[in-house]
Amino acid sequence: MKITSTKLLILLITSLTINSIDAQDLDEKKYTSTNKGKFFVSWGGNRESFSKSDIRFQGENYDFIIQDASAVDKPKGWHIDYVNPTRMTIPQTNFRLGYYISDHYTLSLNVDHMKYVMVDNQTKVIDGYINLPDTEEGSQFNGNYNNEATFVSEDFVIFEHTNGLNYVYLEFSRVDDISKLFNIQNTDVFQLNITEGLGGGIIYPKTNTTLLQKERYDEFHLAGYGVSLNVGLNFTFFKHFYIQTDLRGGYINMNDIRTTSNTNEKASQHFLFLQRVISLGGIFRL
Repeated sequence: MKITSTKLLILLITSLTINSIDAQDLDEKKYTSTNKGKFFVSWGGNRESFSKSDIRFQGENYDFIIQDASAVDKPKGWHIDYVNPTRMTIPQTNFRLGYYISDHYTLSLNVDHMKYVMVDNQTKVIDGYINLPDTEEGSQFNGNYNNEATFVSEDFVIFEHTNGLNYVYLEFSRVDDISKLFNIQNTDVFQLNITEGLGGGIIYPKTNTTLLQKERYDEFHLAGYGVSLNVGLNFTFFKHFYIQTDLRGGYINMNDIRTTSNTNEKASQHFLFLQRVISLGGIFRL
């Protein structure tokens, strides 16, 4: 039987079409080929860095600013407290619960439990005044400070958001599977994703403060807001389990930080932060 070039072309197109459909069907059978409708949850730990900030302390008979105050975090290291339900707030932790609204976009609720410790026992520039009654402890710090270099001791002020600097926010993210770039074929066994997100929410710290030798104060209080940008790598194993590393940077503005039991006394500050996070999580459909 004589086969014309037209018939050969038709056979070739038909064969390629069938192979393409078969490959598409196989890909669609993979759990990781689509994401819409999936939930995910994760728990992890972080380290963070903070920019310097001016901290203003206001109250009865005082109003002063510690300029360019520096701060550090308070890491726990690898510890059982990360998975101990009764002690989970002691380390620096990250919680995330999210939902895929489409194959590439997610919406998540996040709680970043950071810790902020102002560095004491340093010389800092102070501007403002302190005029406590002579009968009060702390009156030894009385004076008018006109941008004066002053030694800030622990007797002067202890100022920490250590339980903690709690950033509670919503994040909108995009997720892209980059497995093929690394020649990963079966993504149901292992999948590599990259994610970028934009977040915003409230700052709800438990601030540990001892100011001018007044009684120590350490209670939760809604203090301000934060915004952040995030980029991360997600390593998914066997469809349902993942490890994710994130680099998150943002801005925090707290204009109402409780410092004493007197509701008329407060502190305020704003600063930038950079957070490094590693989390363990799961992804599933209900």
